[in-house]
Amino acid sequence: MAVDGVEEGLSFVDLALEGREPWRIARRFRAARGAGAARPGVVLLGGFKSDMLGSKASHLDAWAEAEGRAFLRFDYSGHGESSGRFADGTIGDWLAQSLAVFDASTSGPQILVGSSMGGWLALLMARRLAAAGRRLHGLVLIAPAVDFTQELIWNNADDEIRRAIIEDGAWLRSSPYAPEPTPITRGLIEEGRAHLMLGDVIRVDAPVHILQGMRDEDVPYRHALRLMDCLASDPVVLTLVMEGDHRLSRGEDLAHLTATIEALG
Repeated sequence: MAVDGVEEGLSFVDLALEGREPWRIARRFRAARGAGAARPGVVLLGGFKSDMLGSKASHLDAWAEAEGRAFLRFDYSGHGESSGRFADGTIGDWLAQSLAVFDASTSGPQILVGSSMGGWLALLMARRLAAAGRRLHGLVLIAPAVDFTQELIWNNADDEIRRAIIEDGAWLRSSPYAPEPTPITRGLIEEGRAHLMLGDVIRVDAPVHILQGMRDEDVPYRHALRLMDCLASDPVVLTLVMEGDHRLSRGEDLAHLTATIEALG
């Protein structure tokens, strides 16, 4: 379901936080129709340096159209069609933008689908919403990169990488998923420490289903097992995909994703 007045297709949400340059956040919304209006809406939170036109987003949009389900996707600042520089972004910024777009675009029960970094943001959002008495219908987390700035980058960085981040302000990280090196900034690492979740109980007051590839070299499946321990107070299911990599974007992976969403409601 969506808030009345939200335009279908591409539109923008303007957001300004104290001390920051205003952002113009691009979103694409598909309204529910027919029997789909009685089902929870679906909101996609993309990954680090990804955008809302990627394979998972496009697959979910086509599925939502066929099923009559409400579907919302958007780009964080510095990503895709939104304003801002990627190198200026932090977890706190992208969380604030996610909450603002969610509030401006949805009403009624919702399922958050978080991919990689989006899985971390989905959990942060769910916890924030639960604290305000707003319970989600469910979460589907795809290779959730919870605490990745600390656990997967900083803790695995050698002295040369840490020196580049601290003294130069950024380390340029190569990735097979990006055509150009990605800047890992000092701001991203240091601000990310305000949002760490592992090592404590994570309460989101909603069922969680995790999809994790066992051949994921970016977010190892043991990371998902550690997250499972923290989510023990909520209903949680972990599906390990034997041949799956980080993206989980093969045809069978995408079919499994939509089946998982449908099983939640």
